[in-house]
Amino acid sequence: MTCCFPSANNIEKSFREVAEKMNFQVLEFNGEDNHVHALIEYPPKLSISQIVNALKGVSSRRYGQAGYKKPHKEALWSPSYFAISVGGAQLEILKEYIKTQEKPS
Repeated sequence: MTCCFPSANNIEKSFREVAEKMNFQVLEFNGEDNHVHALIEYPPKLSISQIVNALKGVSSRRYGQAGYKKPHKEALWSPSYFAISVGGAQLEILKEYIKTQEKPS
């Protein structure tokens, strides 16, 4: 489940710690040079914007504390994100999609 771009383990670890504290699950994680893919299962009491805000905030702080250079001036993440709901889709298919994303060279 680890990703291959620099500092990916740091970001994935941050995502999983946030998930544990907020009571949701990161089912799959992977990434490319300029974005990540995460399959997340969350309870209806949480909104996607709450989850994304927490994931971006904590991972950005930890990324900087680890000494990595942030790609967007002073920010790790751009202000945008893409989220899609996949009710009824087979989770194994979604996990495989994330695992097989093109890796940076």
